[in-house]
Amino acid sequence: MTVSQDIFRKALLDAEQPVPSGLLDAQGDAAGTRFSVYRNNVVVSLSEALATAFPLVRKLLGAETFGKLAAIYVRAHPPTSPLMMFYGKDFPEFLDGFEPLQHIRYLSACAQLDFAMRRSYHAADAPPVATKELQDPERVMQARFSLAPSAVLLRSVWPLYDIWAFNMLPSAPKPRAIAQDVLVARPEFDPQPHLLAPGMADWLDKLNSGHALGPATSEILEIYPDFDLTASLALALNAQALVDYTTKETP
Repeated sequence: MTVSQDIFRKALLDAEQPVPSGLLDAQGDAAGTRFSVYRNNVVVSLSEALATAFPLVRKLLGAETFGKLAAIYVRAHPPTSPLMMFYGKDFPEFLDGFEPLQHIRYLSACAQLDFAMRRSYHAADAPPVATKELQDPERVMQARFSLAPSAVLLRSVWPLYDIWAFNMLPSAPKPRAIAQDVLVARPEFDPQPHLLAPGMADWLDKLNSGHALGPATSEILEIYPDFDLTASLALALNAQALVDYTTKETP
């Protein structure tokens, strides 16, 4: 007797479900015990994958609490794609609705940062901004850039960068009570988060939507008079977050 994939999948991730009727092992015997072991191994493996994918959330909750949470999540959200590097994409939304953790209101934002780091790591490579675009001041102000495939912008009402630094870097100060925008970029092999000054996220959005550097900067300065173009451009270029507009690729 064959077992439908739907029945098998439901039983595989729900310990309350009985072993599917007609499921046999290699010797043709009922696969009760072996299926139970396999079911447990699948949940453990997916939970471990989630812990690797969300290191900041794991650090905030502790290994034991995260393990319990991960088991709940993987049973409710089995993988829908063989590309496991993107498993957990909806984990931030899951945390938003998980009542026992509602007192940690910034947890979902931290999960978004974790996922952005993984998305950046697996993004396509792209050539950096051509040097010729930076040599002539007038040419620079008319240049058009876009975000590299590995660059991810996160806007947050929480001190997101400070939370990450305090938990993941040695000797980092305690988070400040301020909202922080973050740029995740991959200048070499490992993605890094960067704290953005006020207005820089809007400026990068304008560049990414096709605005030339000069007009984009002028519009930002009307809203953020203290916006520092030199510092912002240096950060974006050093992080290799920008590419020539004509080489824009979709992540």
